[in-house]
Amino acid sequence: MDSMSWTVIAVIAVLAATLLGVAIALLLRLVRTRRDLRRAGLPTGPRWVFWGAVLYLVLPTDLLPDPVYLDDIAVLLLALRSMRAAMPVQELRRGDGALPD
Repeated sequence: MDSMSWTVIAVIAVLAATLLGVAIALLLRLVRTRRDLRRAGLPTGPRWVFWGAVLYLVLPTDLLPDPVYLDDIAVLLLALRSMRAAMPVQELRRGDGALPD
């Protein structure tokens, strides 16, 4: 292989690793949000939203091939958004400062 091929492979590998890192960070945020909601006694939304997002990230069947984690990131963001929507505004302000007072 020539140097151009190695450069392209390296760029693709770095991009895939970056997207995987973002997906894992979102997964951790989703888990923390669910745990915080449950600890506060607040509704966490439908259980299938949380578990569906986790399974979509873990399972090998995707809309896009796994080196491209954009669909996984979108599913995790939608799940996080739906769980955050279940939380009352007062708890968002008090909990993590997501909204200004």
